[in-house]
Amino acid sequence: METEFQDGKQEVIEAWYMDDSQEDQRLPHHREPKEFIPLEKLSELGIVSWRLNPDNWENDENLKKIREARGYSYMDICDVCPEKLPNYETKIKNFFEEHLHTDEEIRYCLEGSGYFDVRDENDQWIRVAVKKGGMIVLPAGMYHRFTLDTDNYIKAMRLFVGDPIWTPYNRPHDHLPERKEYLDKLVKAEGGDQAIEAR
Repeated sequence: METEFQDGKQEVIEAWYMDDSQEDQRLPHHREPKEFIPLEKLSELGIVSWRLNPDNWENDENLKKIREARGYSYMDICDVCPEKLPNYETKIKNFFEEHLHTDEEIRYCLEGSGYFDVRDENDQWIRVAVKKGGMIVLPAGMYHRFTLDTDNYIKAMRLFVGDPIWTPYNRPHDHLPERKEYLDKLVKAEGGDQAIEAR
């Protein structure tokens, strides 16, 4: 399933290493010179992604296949923008606090765009830009954060296995079993040559 629905994915999902600037979180935050990252690198970090047709999501057989194969029984749709999200400023601030979950975070961008920032194996920030049609799965135990870009709007489908639990565990929460399991998988993916510190 991970290798299906990949055509044109680079047009809706892009990734690069971030700079250390404290400027507006909604800016792209490219390094100088820019350091783009191939999407295979995201796969190595445990991130799964697809390109789907968001204009027909209700009847999309590909989305149905993904949901059935991965057990995503729960679904809702969330508009994140100042006009539609209650307590917008507080929520955006919370989304951008570095955290992890004990379950996968699954987001499918139906309209608009946003940034998912994730840590690589050396604790460097990678910014993953997701546009309309991009679907992304962040593994349990991976530190990450979310922000809108300067367009200030995303309509996202949220998926979950079973009843949804949205609890964020702000860093540090390295003692959680899901964090340890995630780090173990990273080490195995690298062939065990390089130990990754649980920071």
